[in-house]
Amino acid sequence: MTQIDVIPDEPKALIRFARMLWADKFALAAALFLCLIFVLALIGPWLLDAAAQKQNLRGRNAPPFDWERGWIWILGADALGRPLLARIVVASQNTMTVAAGAVLGSAVIGTVLGLVAGYAGKRTGLVIMRLADVIMSFPSLLLAVVVLYILGPSVLNLVVVLAITRIPVYLRTTRAEVMEIRERMFVQAAKVMGASSPRIIFRHILPVVLPTLMTIATLDFAFVMLAESALSFLGIGIQPPEITWGLMIAQGRQYLTTAWWLSFWPGLAIILTTLSLNLLSSWMRIALDPTQRWRLEMRASKNEVKP
Repeated sequence: MTQIDVIPDEPKALIRFARMLWADKFALAAALFLCLIFVLALIGPWLLDAAAQKQNLRGRNAPPFDWERGWIWILGADALGRPLLARIVVASQNTMTVAAGAVLGSAVIGTVLGLVAGYAGKRTGLVIMRLADVIMSFPSLLLAVVVLYILGPSVLNLVVVLAITRIPVYLRTTRAEVMEIRERMFVQAAKVMGASSPRIIFRHILPVVLPTLMTIATLDFAFVMLAESALSFLGIGIQPPEITWGLMIAQGRQYLTTAWWLSFWPGLAIILTTLSLNLLSSWMRIALDPTQRWRLEMRASKNEVKP
């Protein structure tokens, strides 16, 4: 059997994953919703920023589903008469930027340190793991509160703080995976063939660890979103005139009894996004695992057989 028979080319692999995703309707709906959110985060501020900032005190706390005012007012208005739909779309960019930046930074740093800690000598691994223990000894939200209070709230500071608190997750996971993978036959064969340590780590070990890390990153994206919302709710996250979903919830807190929609709609956006991330993560955990992928492939094949 040739290598081409064992490893399918990229187009065939993409088609196979697309069929498996189509077979799982919940994961498909989650993926479509997340695609919509990311598209809105990219182009939404360019289209609706002016509407999200324009004040209209005559329409302050306008109720939702008022079709006579126009589609942009479908979710109601805030305390300054700004349409909530436009503000939620514009706020999605900052929320996604903070979450994506923190997850990407923590994943890259934690993965590299985990690869080194798992493959290098015992002394190097212990030093790196003590670094992770130091970070984990502080509650993540408490550390974020202290650092943001000292440095001041901003998008960059928020990304850096949340990224630092999530590094141990990727570090410990990667180290555990590498310590098991480095004893496998293909790694030993690469050593015998004279491959350098960086080549073995990044060419042979990292592709095996990557599916697990992708699943963790998807879940971590939801966690970072909730952490950012909590910090904004406490008043030390993103500050006006910038907006995030968490800040919108905080601004609507004092109107919960009279204008519940001010906090409800951004809260619903957070709930649906985190739910979609969890559903997609569960699908990825099976789809990226060669030992469990057959379940999705069997379901996809059954759907193709049906008339």
